[in-house]
Amino acid sequence: MPITGVSGLRGEMPGDRTLRLQHGNRIEALCVPGTHIAADIYGAAPAGTVSFSVKHTEGVNVEVVSQGQAEVGAAPGTGTRWPLKEGTVLRFSMNRASTEVNDNKVTVSFYAEGGQPISQAGVFLTGVGISLDVDTDRDGVVEKNNPNKASWTWGPEGHGAILLVSCNKESPFTLPSDGNDERVFSKEDLLDMARMVLRTEGPQRLPRGYEIVLYVPVTDADKVGVFHVQNPFFGQRYVQVLGQGKLCHTVQFTGGAAEMEFFVEGLRFPDDTFSGLVSIHVTLLETLAEGIPHTPVFTDTVVFRVAPWIMSPNTLAPVTVFVCSLKDNYLFMKEIKNLVNKAGCELKVCFGYSGRGGRWIQDEIEFGYIHAPHKSFPVVLDSPQDGGLEKFAIKELLGPDFGYVSREPLFEAITTLDSFGNLEVSPPVTVEGKEYPLGRILIGSSFPTSAGRRMTRLVRDFLFAQQVQAPVELYSDWLSLGHVNEFITFVPTSDTKGFRMLLASPVACYSLFREKQKEGQGEATMFKGYSGTDTKRVTINKVLSNDILAQQNQYVQRCIDWNRDILKKELGLTEEDIIDLPALFKLDKQGKAVPYFPNMVTMIVLANNLGIPKPFGPILGGECCLELRARSLLEPLGLCCRFLEDVVCYHDRLGEVRCGINVQRGPFPFNWWHLTP
Repeated sequence: MPITGVSGLRGEMPGDRTLRLQHGNRIEALCVPGTHIAADIYGAAPAGTVSFSVKHTEGVNVEVVSQGQAEVGAAPGTGTRWPLKEGTVLRFSMNRASTEVNDNKVTVSFYAEGGQPISQAGVFLTGVGISLDVDTDRDGVVEKNNPNKASWTWGPEGHGAILLVSCNKESPFTLPSDGNDERVFSKEDLLDMARMVLRTEGPQRLPRGYEIVLYVPVTDADKVGVFHVQNPFFGQRYVQVLGQGKLCHTVQFTGGAAEMEFFVEGLRFPDDTFSGLVSIHVTLLETLAEGIPHTPVFTDTVVFRVAPWIMSPNTLAPVTVFVCSLKDNYLFMKEIKNLVNKAGCELKVCFGYSGRGGRWIQDEIEFGYIHAPHKSFPVVLDSPQDGGLEKFAIKELLGPDFGYVSREPLFEAITTLDSFGNLEVSPPVTVEGKEYPLGRILIGSSFPTSAGRRMTRLVRDFLFAQQVQAPVELYSDWLSLGHVNEFITFVPTSDTKGFRMLLASPVACYSLFREKQKEGQGEATMFKGYSGTDTKRVTINKVLSNDILAQQNQYVQRCIDWNRDILKKELGLTEEDIIDLPALFKLDKQGKAVPYFPNMVTMIVLANNLGIPKPFGPILGGECCLELRARSLLEPLGLCCRFLEDVVCYHDRLGEVRCGINVQRGPFPFNWWHLTP
């Protein structure tokens, strides 16, 4: 009959199963090769025993252990008699799986003084191989019994399997996303999942009272789903066997050498309550008798990390440009088409949203991606701030190999800082020797010492929990909308640095205007051809003589300089890495800053092609001096400047080119699991 064991992991002395030997009896036990069984010799010996000997079949390894140390001398099985000492145990294991039940045995003979045999005790052993395996080395191969499969480490020498969240939708007829399905309706859906293989080896059947169970801890049941084929001879239909409330699954033991393939999906991204790590276990259970609960004999464990959501900076190659078609932006659309054609990427025009205020597509969504060794696909993060495009991401983007994720706070108030114009990411940087190969996320917030608007905690926690793009909080509440993209952007360069950071700069604007005034151009007029609501004649002299405007921009500059210092420190930048683009602001009735003229920093970046808001600056010699200054700063870096008129459709509504356009970009070539957070 089976003997009750205690749970223990492979190869750990404290986890050895213990058997109670009985002289005069032979008992049965199941043994997983690579694990050990301990049997008390002293307690099993009959009265009068002074020595013992051990015999065993070829498939068993045995050692005599006294006081925790293996006895020195002849090996068990050689006919040697060992003196019986208190605390002496046998520690045995099997070196291979069995072909039949009870095909190996260990026999212990007890002897009295003078060598007279007294009694025997024995164990019939059945070896069953069990190994739960995943792609621990992250090379696309599910190798057998990798020693590191039960842990996860970062870095190029790290190990541990990776899961993708099933946040895409392979079929238009399924639930909101694949992660809600309990069946796999498409083979393409399986390609998103990580393979997990249960390898077993042994006799044609398990001895009575044993079973193999696959399970997840209750804490992980809502974070991972496991699928297995059902009725393999009738259509290869895969059903969910773990996850979504299913905690365990009894595995059918088929005998011989067998491999059972499972497919694993992530159901949740990391957040403030979830580190991203999930574990799956396989356990061999035994029971002493009917009505007695099962006891674990052996457990094998694998660990996955759910792949993080990764943002794409301006320096990555553009794939698709999205813009909403509106009644008032048809001329702007023509310019955008030309820019997109020049950049060699795709233009996706979104129709049908203008009636609901849907023009700020940058504020509504943020493009990113998820990546594992076996698969990568784009994932859009939907902002909790809805401006008429709240259905766009689900209707137009969610689909095969295009995922969707959102964070909707239940109790926090939503502000304009929750729009994703307030969400940027830097190119890769190195800060005091620490590398950030995927850049760092930048989010705008309130001034550190005062109450004010902040991005909702739920979204901030989500961004921090991804770990691979360590966010930096900036001060943006001084702006009317409060978006970081109103005063900062990044452009690619072909030099060693690879990028420049552009900052809006009232100081640069006043410096340029004073320079032109000294050249006798003080009466040069701004806003020529300007189609906005403010059509007053404004000259360089009027701007420079406006003390209120000067005071307001002095305040704005201090706010930008505060952020400048943070960015230099947190991104490891020097002044040579920063370009100051001329900009002016004015304060509204609430004391918040809005652009005085179209803000050139709020541009669209398509490789080396820049779509810059046309600033309508002072005209000198037939050309805008603000445009000329921007060209002189950017074109030597290999960038091509194209100035787009956006006054009617965007600027007059407190937005610019960047706010009305969004860009899906290609992924980083760097594997995120190679970094160390």
